Amino acid sequence: MLLVGLTGNYGMGKSTILPMFRKLGVITLDSDRIVESLLMEKDVLKKIRELLGNKVFQENGRLNKENVGDVIFQNNVLRLSLEDILHPLVFKRIQDFLNTLDEDNNIVMVEIPLLFERGYENRFHKTITVYTKEEIALNRLEQKGVTREKALLRLKTQLPIDEKIKRSDFVINNNVTIEEAMTQVETIYKKLLEEADEWRLSRVLKH
Repeated sequence: MLLVGLTGNYGMGKSTILPMFRKLGVITLDSDRIVESLLMEKDVLKKIRELLGNKVFQENGRLNKENVGDVIFQNNVLRLSLEDILHPLVFKRIQDFLNTLDEDNNIVMVEIPLLFERGYENRFHKTITVYTKEEIALNRLEQKGVTREKALLRLKTQLPIDEKIKRSDFVINNNVTIEEAMTQVETIYKKLLEEADEWRLSRVLKH
């Protein structure tokens, strides 16, 4: 199977694009959802409490994600330490899922925000970056209730989008309408199918 990493910066529309690929038949995984499930596990919460203290927890013992964000996006050491706790677990879940699939499945796509920041691109056969103008991203986030100040703090922890575009195999311009974005998705999907066929052929020839 061809493993594809889908990335982009905060608010630029990864979560809008991923279902478009799923609609075409791509098997998709959202690493943010995997993190959500991990944040319900006792062992993970224990490690987070040891790292960030009680201030990021509610009285009922649940994690206060907004407080976590306030802490880690103003302290790079704590942010990276939290990523070091979560990311290996995320990739283990991804691998566990891949192990359940048939090798002949054409394309599996994983939405992963920090693909380039943490050097994870080598885990994927191909990479895609979704991009918009930063102002558009900020406006979209404000409409979802994220303040401009908090959004800018998060964006500062990510590589500039131009750098991600340079490093990617494919890019999707999400400054456009849904229909125009879908057209780009369909074009990339056809190319990925060709890549998947070539990858499968190379494996056959090796054996």
